[in-house]
Amino acid sequence: MTDDYAKRSYGEIAVGAGEKPGIVVVDFQKGFTDPRYPLGGAPLVMRAVDNTAKLLALARRYGVPVAVCNTAYMNEREMPYWKITAVRETFLHDHPSTALDERIHDPAYDLTVCKKGPSIFFETGVGNYFIKERVDTVIITGCNTSGCIRATAIDSFSYRFRTLVPEDCVGDIEEGPHHDNLRDIGRRYVDVTDLASCIAYLENWARKNTRT
Repeated sequence: MTDDYAKRSYGEIAVGAGEKPGIVVVDFQKGFTDPRYPLGGAPLVMRAVDNTAKLLALARRYGVPVAVCNTAYMNEREMPYWKITAVRETFLHDHPSTALDERIHDPAYDLTVCKKGPSIFFETGVGNYFIKERVDTVIITGCNTSGCIRATAIDSFSYRFRTLVPEDCVGDIEEGPHHDNLRDIGRRYVDVTDLASCIAYLENWARKNTRT
């Protein structure tokens, strides 16, 4: 945080974790996680996939609600005005790049949605699902930090969820936009944390809410 932001009180108040967690997994589809595809295989994204898989294994064991999304369209006519050629040419329902990565997806457990905009919350029902589940704290994982993660964080904030973003469970194409956007949303809307802290939160929550 720069001195100018700090002296204007940005980031002074922690969001904190609440009474019940939920996890969103944004766009860990093959188009981003498989290097065979134009947008796939960025090192930060690959790190985030591996760390998110660890978090989700624990979350599902403890009964934490999980919502997972991909981005796909029936054709270019349905799309927003994407400026990314690879999105226009490959993010189509019949293209293998839109399949969710098996490391992070359990179709028998997860709420699985297909989103059409940057945020997992936009017109998908994920917000209503979490409200029904009495979630008050959302942990955001996925890619890309500067795009869909930032948009999801803002919507989570707007829903009045406490919002945690583990730095090592989200990724982007380059280090600069990844860290710049985390720093900025951390000043305003979310607590930027890490995998270890989120695991500790889930374990503490589970101890307090052991089902008998």
